[in-house]
Amino acid sequence: AAITLANQSRFGLGAAVFTRDVARGTEIASERLEAGIVCVNDCVRSDPSLPFGGIKQSGFGRELGPAGARAFVNAKTVRTRPSRR
Repeated sequence: AAITLANQSRFGLGAAVFTRDVARGTEIASERLEAGIVCVNDCVRSDPSLPFGGIKQSGFGRELGPAGARAFVNAKTVRTRPSRR
């Protein structure tokens, strides 16, 4: 019931699961809760090495970490052939 209630929110920035069964908490966090970041037995906080962002009306996309950096760059391909002499 708690998971259903949490997922009914129109927001989805962060959530936390506190449990003695860490494997079950990890499954709930990764598969069942609708949030951009879910922490198991810890407070929700950002880490510069990990992507951070929300879903639903909490935004889209990610900042921080490699995924966040890729959001601000345009990929370009440059092919060069050696000159023929």
